Amino acid sequence: MKYRNFGRKLDWKVSALGFGAMRLPIVGNDAANIDEPEAIKMIRYAIDHGVNYVDTAYIYHGENSETLVGKALRDGYREKTKVATKLPTWLVKSEQDMDNYLEEQLERLNVDCADFYLLHGLDRGMFEKIVKFNVFKWAEKKMDEGKFRHFGFSFHDEYDVFKKIIDSYDGWTFCQIQYNYMDAQYQAGTKGLKYAASKGLAVVIMEPIAGGRLAMRPPNQIEEIWDAAEVKRSWAEWALMWVWNHPEVSVVLSGMSTMEQVKENIKSANRSDPPTLTKKELLLINRVARNYKKLGFIACTGCRYCLPCPQGIKIPEIISLYNEYYMKDQSEEVKKKYCEQITPESQAKGCLRCGQCQELCPQQLPIQEILSRAARVFEQQDE
Repeated sequence: MKYRNFGRKLDWKVSALGFGAMRLPIVGNDAANIDEPEAIKMIRYAIDHGVNYVDTAYIYHGENSETLVGKALRDGYREKTKVATKLPTWLVKSEQDMDNYLEEQLERLNVDCADFYLLHGLDRGMFEKIVKFNVFKWAEKKMDEGKFRHFGFSFHDEYDVFKKIIDSYDGWTFCQIQYNYMDAQYQAGTKGLKYAASKGLAVVIMEPIAGGRLAMRPPNQIEEIWDAAEVKRSWAEWALMWVWNHPEVSVVLSGMSTMEQVKENIKSANRSDPPTLTKKELLLINRVARNYKKLGFIACTGCRYCLPCPQGIKIPEIISLYNEYYMKDQSEEVKKKYCEQITPESQAKGCLRCGQCQELCPQQLPIQEILSRAARVFEQQDE
């Protein structure tokens, strides 16, 4: 395993690959029903092979992820890795709520102290809200009490907001941003990555493969671009290598769902010292990104924050199939898959445009419009 500096504020080396516990293997189609034996096996395999950063959050897997991670870190594994979790900021109504959630999370994780604690999903409004609860003073108190060691935040908004949040507090150790070759100019983006690093913060990367979208078999014209590369890599490895190519990146989180993905990503991480890519390869990736955007690539990461929908619409599944439809050259097979997987009562046509999903979406996607387009493609709904 390759290791990198975790910013300049902490004298510690972090594994290039971190384990994101948001897409663990599940039983059936219920995200809350984690396949515990397999998930524990995967996390421990990763740690045994050098991964020393495990990331979870209060809401992941229907609020079951932290408990699963706690189980995986038994039998001596807690001493081999650092664990990060996140305060569900949108649920906080008072400073007492912050205490209550933190204590509940530590109990779920079966630890007395978390290594890293983040304010989850900050945007302009969420940051202004949480500051009113004296969150910085609260965090310093909790660190003094030994409840967590280092304080940071994950982020979903524009660069100016990102810079404001960093500049508002000297005690940040790290931040977490979405970053992949499709999102280089999105949200914090490359500019935010470099700014955070210049301030000494460690930068944790989420969604390096865009929720798995960049690991899917691409349309023919994009596959032809990849085929022209002198060095052959899987589509997922191209995405990871692009992120690792940035020396400002501390650790790349991957939400791995199978043992095969764990093994493949560990092998990739072992080749991740920057510069990992040549100028020619970077130009090739830029061509891929341009072609994806021409095809209407939708950067849904499958985080499921948009759920539950009041109308019971399977929003992430529909967007995934819509992406797949265009990435497979408007395949009739994907239309058949839609009919098989999306029941009539959960189809896109049921959207009443209430806007709840768009308010919750950290990517700020125009979900109502996407569902409307999906209905036209899959359900023959008129405009």
